[in-house]
Parts: sequence; C-alpha cells; structure tokens
Amino acid sequence: MRRLSPAEPLLMLATVALWLVLAMLTGALVGTVCSLFLRLLLASEGRLYDASWALLAALLPLAGLANGLLLHYGYRLNVSGLKDEPIVAVNEQQGRMPLATLWIKPLAALITLGCGGSAGKEGPCSHIGAGVAAGLGQALRLNAELRKRLVACGVSAGFASVFGTPIAGAIYGVEMLAIGRIRHDFLFPGVVAGVTAFVVSRLWGTPYPEYHIAFEPQFTQWLFLKTVLIGVLCGVAASWFVEAVQLTRLGFAWLGRRFTLWPPLLPLAGGVLLALLLIVLPRDFMGLSLPVMERALQGEPVPWLGFLVKIALVSLTLGSGFYGGIVTPQFVIGTVLGGAVAPLLGMHPAQGAAVGMVAVVASASNTPVAAVLMGVELFGGNSTLYVAGACVSAYLMIGHRSVYPAQHLAYPKAAWFSAPGDQPVGHEKVQLSYGLLRWWSEVVLPLWRRLREAARRG
Repeated sequence: MRRLSPAEPLLMLATVALWLVLAMLTGALVGTVCSLFLRLLLASEGRLYDASWALLAALLPLAGLANGLLLHYGYRLNVSGLKDEPIVAVNEQQGRMPLATLWIKPLAALITLGCGGSAGKEGPCSHIGAGVAAGLGQALRLNAELRKRLVACGVSAGFASVFGTPIAGAIYGVEMLAIGRIRHDFLFPGVVAGVTAFVVSRLWGTPYPEYHIAFEPQFTQWLFLKTVLIGVLCGVAASWFVEAVQLTRLGFAWLGRRFTLWPPLLPLAGGVLLALLLIVLPRDFMGLSLPVMERALQGEPVPWLGFLVKIALVSLTLGSGFYGGIVTPQFVIGTVLGGAVAPLLGMHPAQGAAVGMVAVVASASNTPVAAVLMGVELFGGNSTLYVAGACVSAYLMIGHRSVYPAQHLAYPKAAWFSAPGDQPVGHEKVQLSYGLLRWWSEVVLPLWRRLREAARRG
C-alpha cells in the first residue's frame, strides 16, 4: 500500500473548505433566484384554470405562440454556440452555459403554466441553478473540473429549493448526469449547495408541503412485495410517458419539415390541440396538477385513468414546443397510478400514492437513489424499505429510456445488455450481450429441442 503523504489530509481539508465557500455561495444565489421565480409562479399558476373554455381556447394558442417566439428568436442572442442544457454543460461543455439566454426558459415556463399548459416547475429552477453556477464559475475563472462540479451544485440547489428535499435534490443533480454511475466527487458540493438553497428558500418564505403517510413501523415482507409490484407498474407507466413525449416531439418536428412551417407555429398548434382536449378531459390535470397529487396523498379516490390523461396533456404541451419542467408531472403520474392500484392490493391508497410518486421519478429520470432519499425526506423513515423496493423495481422496468435524451449511459442496467459507454441515451444502441446470446444458443435452444423431441416420442 502506498504510504500516506503528510500533505494529503491538509489538501483534503482545503478541499472541504473550498467547497464550503463555493457551494454555499452557489446555494444562496440559486435559492434566492429560484424563490423569486416560485413567487411569480405561485401568483400566476392556476388562476385561469376555472375560466370559460372560450377564454382557455384563446389563451393556450397565444401561450404557445409566445413560447415559440421566445425560444426561436431569444436564442439568437446565444453567440457562444453552447447548449443550455445542464446535463450537456457538465458532460460535454466543461461546465459552461450560454448566459445571455438564461432568462428565456423561466419566462417561457411562467407563460406555459400560467395559461394552462401541463408541465412542471423544477425545469426552470434547475436551469436557473445551472446558469447561475456556470456564471459564477466563469467569473471566478475556475478550471474545467471545478466548473463542472459547480454546475452540478447549481442543479442540486435548484431541485432542493423547489421540492424542499435538500439531500434528495443534491443527489438528483449528480445522479441525473449518467445512468449507472454517481460521481462521488460531486456529492459534498452538491449536498452543501442543496442544504444552503433549501435554508435560503425557507428564509425567503417559499412554502413546502408536509405529508403524513401511515407506514407501519414494523416491517412486513408482504407489504414490501406489494410496493415492488406498484414499482413495476410505475416503471411501465414511466416508459409510456417517455415514449409519448418523444413521439410527440418527433411528430411536430415532422410536421414542421413536411409543411415548412414557421417554428413558432408548432407550439401554437399544440395550444389549439390542448384546448380541444380540454373539452373532454378534466381540467384537474392542467398546469402543475398539484391539487390532484395532494388528494391522492391524502388517500382520496383518484380517477383510474388519470395518469394517462396527465401523460397525454404533458406530452402535447412539451412535445409541441412549450417549455416547462418534466419532473413534477412524474410525481402526478405516480401518485394517481399508485393511489388507484393500492386498494386492489389491500393497501391504503395514500401508501400506494406515496411509493408511486417517487417510483416514477426513479424510473423516468433514472435516479433511484435520489428518489429513495426523496421518499424518506417527504414521508419519514418508516417508508424507507417500501419506497426503496418500488423505486428500484421501477428503475429496472423502464429499461434504457429517459426523459433526458442527453443523459449518458455509463453502464447497462442488466448483464443481459451491452452498449458502448458514456454515450447520450438519445443516441445509444443497447443490444443483447454476446454472452446471453451464446448461452441461449448453447444451452436453452438445445434443451428445448431435447424436450420437444422427448415429448414427440412419448
């Protein structure tokens, strides 16, 4: 074993001190800016959802056009050539982001949610966090590795300030970067930034919900197996969600190419279709849909197919070109599905809603560790084992799909698959491994032939 250098503990202490300063500064800045955004969102979201259908039919297309104009013309201010996606900033751009366009997505999200588009609130906050952190890294002239850690800190702080889960938010900002790998060197900065952003957001008066889900203090294997089954169903629902969003995006992109449409017209058309859907679909699933989620977590009855309604509205909103977050919809999908299935399994609906809420996040975002910690922070320590079973089974069931096409695939989820490492999921080609195919051809097929031959003779 290599001898311990006397300087090593001092260097590690200096690392702790460095990140206490940088991550706390980042968390404080991100928590403040995100609190301002959340105040604006609270003042606008849901105010018009009970208006007449005629008013919504006018507002939704206008909101789509406004989104299209912002995203089409606003991004002309970006002369850097950098993409403004946090995952890309860390994985491919050495912690750099275009700062001139930082305001566009938060403003577009306010318009989307204020006018009834179905989306989430965490996307703008993670974008704000990444942008603020990237700007700070550039201002301090940090090197590439420090900038990447700082951007991951910003994302963690953004999630922590939105959901009030500082540890889960910190892990989410790190775990979302790649499937199958967590950068442990990002953890300390992420936790410090997440906790700081949460504390600062509370000081600014950001409200956070409290949930009281009655999980039995005495662990039961039978209830654990039921939560695993809910996780499996949530993984299937998450795969439908991912596919629906991606197919809708491809469909609108094809329409734009086929008819040479001016890009801002695509979200306008999406707004028209949303208005038409709201003739037959319940308005409860507009916007953030938090009242539906709250009712499910209180054990109240929820519509059986409500999760499909949410998938349809979110897919049309985001797929047509509106901007908004994509994690809050996962909460709603999971709580509605879990709450509907739980009584069939002899569970309390609130228990099913709770494990379903985090299971869909574990699956669609490929962040099982963050999802488990989120369940613990939201629902208490008695939920830990049940949440863990649901999250991990859901994470496996979705396979190698993701709501983040830029998310890298570090390792396949099972030994039966193989794939080149560290490629974006959107470009990844996951195949059955050679070892599995050889085992199938050398063991399973000959055994099947012998059994079939024996049956024929007998």
